[in-house]
Amino acid sequence: MDDLQAIQHLKDGDIGGLEDLVERYQAKAVHAAFLVTHDEQLAQDIAQDVFVRIYHHIHHFDESRPFEPYLMRSVVNVALNAAQKAAKHISFENNVEEVENLLSQAASVESEVEYIQLKQMIVSALSRLRPRQRVAIIQRYYLDMSEKEMARALNAPPGTVKWLLNTARAKLREMLGAEERAE
Repeated sequence: MDDLQAIQHLKDGDIGGLEDLVERYQAKAVHAAFLVTHDEQLAQDIAQDVFVRIYHHIHHFDESRPFEPYLMRSVVNVALNAAQKAAKHISFENNVEEVENLLSQAASVESEVEYIQLKQMIVSALSRLRPRQRVAIIQRYYLDMSEKEMARALNAPPGTVKWLLNTARAKLREMLGAEERAE
């Protein structure tokens, strides 16, 4: 059963549609929430909560749009709210694998040792960004969302999304430059 069929089943009152969507997207939803919150249990709770919300509000879903971006926007937004409520400094330092896709931009690394050092520097810098900036980086480089999709997900004008990305990238460059000079 594809997404549209599952949604139609769900709109018709058949819970089997939700089961199909959960089975298909739960792992990705938990992973995205974890990247924002850095708390495995909270990430699982967020994914579950989003699926329950979708179940209760499925009649509002526009079937002309794809389901996965809608789901992932919801997950990232709920995770961002949870991270901001927790107001704790989220550290990625022990989860280098979680941000490996973000590091694919570092193509100019000359040796494996330099690459490992660069990964550690980027992970450290990511952990020091504000949650909303970190979400922008995750949406753009981990979830491969366009700026237009990000604007819808963040319920913000495209200019705000560009500003968030530029500010986050500038802070990352600044932090990475300062760490490089410190070595």
